Amino acid sequence: MSTLRGGHYEVVVIGSGAGGGVVAGELAERGRRVLLVEAGPHRTAADFMRWEARANHELWWPPALALDTDASEPPLAIFRGRCVGGTTTINTKVALRPDHQDLAKWHAATGLLGDSGRPFDEQDLAPWLEHVERRLGVRERADWGRCVHTVADAFRALGAPLGPVRSYTDANCMRCGSCLQGCPTNAGKSTATTWIHPAWVAGALELRADCTVQRVLIDRVEGRLEAVGVELSGADGHRQTVTADAVVVAAGALGTAPLLLRSGIVRAAGGSPSSRLIGRHLGFHPARLVTGLFDEVQDAHMVYPVSAHCMKFRHDEDGGFVIEAATVQDPIGFATGLCDESGQPVWGQELVQTVRRYRHCTGLLVMVSDENHGAVTVDEHGREQLTYRFSSGERERNRRALEFARQVLLRAGAGRVFQTAVLSTHVQGGCRMGSDPARSVVDAHGESHDVRRLFVGDSSVIPRTPAVNPSLTIMALAARLADHLHRDERGYLSGATTTSSSSGSSRVAALASTSGSTRSSSP
Repeated sequence: MSTLRGGHYEVVVIGSGAGGGVVAGELAERGRRVLLVEAGPHRTAADFMRWEARANHELWWPPALALDTDASEPPLAIFRGRCVGGTTTINTKVALRPDHQDLAKWHAATGLLGDSGRPFDEQDLAPWLEHVERRLGVRERADWGRCVHTVADAFRALGAPLGPVRSYTDANCMRCGSCLQGCPTNAGKSTATTWIHPAWVAGALELRADCTVQRVLIDRVEGRLEAVGVELSGADGHRQTVTADAVVVAAGALGTAPLLLRSGIVRAAGGSPSSRLIGRHLGFHPARLVTGLFDEVQDAHMVYPVSAHCMKFRHDEDGGFVIEAATVQDPIGFATGLCDESGQPVWGQELVQTVRRYRHCTGLLVMVSDENHGAVTVDEHGREQLTYRFSSGERERNRRALEFARQVLLRAGAGRVFQTAVLSTHVQGGCRMGSDPARSVVDAHGESHDVRRLFVGDSSVIPRTPAVNPSLTIMALAARLADHLHRDERGYLSGATTTSSSSGSSRVAALASTSGSTRSSSP
């Protein structure tokens, strides 16, 4: 290994999405010396445009596939962002809170306790939800386009009315529909625009994009395992060692657990119960798009993609699913994912004729509560292997959600209804947070039960998937973690704080020069 200039930081954060971007920005703003590492490129509003194929290549990971352990279900496609800001850069900006039932599942799963010593509940998370909502400028939106009004009466007639969405978009949103390719006006907020860039431009945060962390470095100090840094490689392939007082892994639920496994934690911890849970209890929040073809033009591609919600079936006892309206995939995704009423892909002339009537389509996104029966492991070559298994209850919820969405579209006047296969954009779990090491990987503040100074700060820590879009929950937990790290009750951090007027920009440039990354070299 060629060791290049690495340096020492109080905190190294791996991943810049809903978790890592918040942790890094919050700590940097408080004067902590932070290095933020991101595998994807650094792109901004100046780069974004409504170009689906380009965005798929530059801003998204290639779709991952989870295989059904029973081989009775088709592979589950999983989509996630790969850029500074992670999936928050290319998501639909939905800002929904978990409720009491969601959080009760967390305690039941892992014995998670709040700071008061009682089961973790809404009081423990509310201050952090409020904090990130203020930072993001979350607002209620009911400026619905035609495609939403097309289906609204049908929802109401079926006794399940739509309600307005809460969204982290500002008044500059022109409903252009390009959220999944990056917002070209910065009206749609992300961790990049809200946490990373303010600290980075001020010179308070070192950002290194196009950089991959190979492993977390673990040592035994005074008889206990501790994280002491990371080994990473830049765009040019050169490897580098960086040391740190604390390491926060926030590479997303499909990235964090495999990185910890490749770092040898299970072996170092002697196969402890906690270490053997790494990669287990993965949740997918399974979803599918259900699309109606109408006589009238809908232009569902020219909206903010999630404009309204139906929450009547949110709780398990009421059905266990949420429906979002109204949206349609961009043309490539629309054409490649289109299936008929029986779930078979649409081909040939039928597909051609349907795509020609793209503007006449409007769709519903159904999201189903799952039970975290998935897993991510690594093979002998270090490559991720994903599996899932839906219980009979989960299959029934999937069926009921699809059937209700079909009813809505047909009642609204659709001449035909299409669907996609089940997919996921909200992967969670794999490094469960809990107060019982026998049932969790990290403690109530995200620190590994086995390795001191090693924290997990992304969706991996969520013990059970909430019923709603998780980005706000992930950001709130990340802000809570950042506060815990900054208060430093265990004396981990060296206290070598920086100021926003110091030499942060030159440090960013020095790091970038070793990796070949130019985009993040200076603000």
